[in-house]
Amino acid sequence: MGSWAVQDAKARFSEMLEKVEKSGPQTITRRGVEKAVLVPIDKWRQMTKTQKPTLIEVLMSGPKFDIPIPPRGKLRFRKPAKF
Repeated sequence: MGSWAVQDAKARFSEMLEKVEKSGPQTITRRGVEKAVLVPIDKWRQMTKTQKPTLIEVLMSGPKFDIPIPPRGKLRFRKPAKF
């Protein structure tokens, strides 16, 4: 993975973008500290898809927790009010 200082990344963004397409993710640093990563769009979509399941996937996966449900007693009905 390549590494670019912020000022170089700003000045040579097109070159950095080409490097991403050819070589993969590129790290952007500020004062020697890694701050961001530029990744190809396909890789980004793959990473975000695996992190966020769709609603259908969540519902189809079944319960995640065993929640005890207390037994229900006999139903009691109120007497209807008389007018």
